[in-house]
Amino acid sequence: MINQTDNRMLLRVLGIQLPIIQAPMAGVNTPALAAAVSNAGGLGSLGVGAMNAEAARKVIRETRALTTEPFNVNVFCHRPATADRTVERQWLDWLAPLFEQFDSAPPPLLSEIYTSFVTDSAMLKVFVEEKPAVVSFHFGLPPSAVIDALRNAGIKLLASATNLKEAAEVAASGVDAIVAQGIEAGGHRGVFDPQAPDDRLGTFALTRLLVKEFRLPVIASGGIMDGAGIAAALALGAQAAQLGTAFVACPETSIDEGYRRAILGESARHTTFTTAISGRLARSMKNKFTELGSDSRSPEPPPYPIAYDAGKALHAAAKAKGEFGYGAQWAGQAAALARSLPATELFSQLVSELNESVRQLQRFSG
Repeated sequence: MINQTDNRMLLRVLGIQLPIIQAPMAGVNTPALAAAVSNAGGLGSLGVGAMNAEAARKVIRETRALTTEPFNVNVFCHRPATADRTVERQWLDWLAPLFEQFDSAPPPLLSEIYTSFVTDSAMLKVFVEEKPAVVSFHFGLPPSAVIDALRNAGIKLLASATNLKEAAEVAASGVDAIVAQGIEAGGHRGVFDPQAPDDRLGTFALTRLLVKEFRLPVIASGGIMDGAGIAAALALGAQAAQLGTAFVACPETSIDEGYRRAILGESARHTTFTTAISGRLARSMKNKFTELGSDSRSPEPPPYPIAYDAGKALHAAAKAKGEFGYGAQWAGQAAALARSLPATELFSQLVSELNESVRQLQRFSG
């Protein structure tokens, strides 16, 4: 039976009405999407991990112009990459024939295209000044002084975890809730240490473990696409569900036509993990880039996000010639359930499905 009292506790903390959070998806989210979800009663999100501080300030202000409701701003807390020119050269040489197919050449050098929030004082300054209602962390946690600064600014904090050890670090850090990212989730796996063994826990197993182990509210994330999935997460003790792939096909997102065709077609039935696109393990629909990464002759890609510099360049070269198969087409395991609906309409359907699922549970238990 769903514990509605506990659910209301988290909703009060986040300042939202309904236990539905739109996942932050860097490069996919827009102010229009985040605002639509927040205006509908959930928590909309912006993924600014791939932006510099002033770009983040701009989208925060654009979102605030569209909604007076709370929204979440997400950052990446990965360990900054260490450049290895030998590894980078091997990777560029491996990709060179593909660039040639599209009348292009790989970049002469690769760079760390994203600044980790653990070292980004400019981004922290923006958050303290702009005071978004919620800030969330992926790939780890920033230093305690940063967490204290955000909390002192009145910002509520979320952090993702993929196992019990990471969740214990999150719980000890002073954040307000744990996002339980299951193996089914699309996009980048949120492990703190990519070199450590990965338990690869599913969303429901991880959610239940964290609910039993920790006093912090738990937000279930990964493979949840409809109201029935949200109800199942709440029944396991989660106080909200976070959905990303479910919103990717909404017209408010910034995805290109190739990504949109893929997630609404046969490709959505087949997802896989790859490090080839960005240098870090991420779940994508199978495409030409994931096939490249599974080639046994492939050298090791540079670390995240240095490899992403090459990945984005290859996608741009291919896309200019009408080939979309080298894009980062991130999607969760249940991507085939995606719906191409305006965000407000999709959110309304999610709420209706959730309510119907709760009624079914109540009939079953009564």
